[in-house]
Amino acid sequence: MDTTATVLPTHATPSSSKAIADGGLHEMSRRRCLICATATATVLLLLAVTLVVLFLTVLRVRDPSTRLVSAQLVGLAPSLTPPLQFNVTLLLTVAVHNPNPASFSFASGSAQLWYRGIIVGNAEVEPGRVPSRGDGTMEMVMTVLSDSFTPDMMAQLIKDVEAGGVPFDAGARIPGKVDVFGFIKLHAVAYSDCHVVFGVPEMSVRSQECSDHTKL
Repeated sequence: MDTTATVLPTHATPSSSKAIADGGLHEMSRRRCLICATATATVLLLLAVTLVVLFLTVLRVRDPSTRLVSAQLVGLAPSLTPPLQFNVTLLLTVAVHNPNPASFSFASGSAQLWYRGIIVGNAEVEPGRVPSRGDGTMEMVMTVLSDSFTPDMMAQLIKDVEAGGVPFDAGARIPGKVDVFGFIKLHAVAYSDCHVVFGVPEMSVRSQECSDHTKL
């Protein structure tokens, strides 16, 4: 009987044990990376859904509504040299309703006044703030320049006064910021276009139609 037969080893060599250990560590590392990537993707998906919901609800800007409350004569500057001219200064008070769940803070804006398609006045809008789902007022100092009126326009103006109502068109552009939750601030511009009939002799707004919209 051959006593020199080869005996197979019953345990792994150090090199094979190291290979098995390295394989296990690599598998664990790959599994951890997969879990981390899955968690990150889930968080990003939830964040995207939250942002979509916010933009469709809270951050969705709804158009405000405006209404001319009063127009007061605060200045009259006639020219003492021919041709006879005069500049009229009006203080316009505009009521604003903000239907959004965010306040709107606005800086100085500008407005124009048209009569029969011709610009006859310019105004500056004072800075202010309209609360969320609330009401506020804007004041505009409007200067009406008589030299904007041609002889034909003056003749038409006299006819409108005699008829008891003078039609005007007014447009305003007001830049500002929408404040959401106190820390999200979005730049926005509010636009307002109104057709107003000013009654004579009561000297008040007889009727008005306004179109308002806001752009982020």
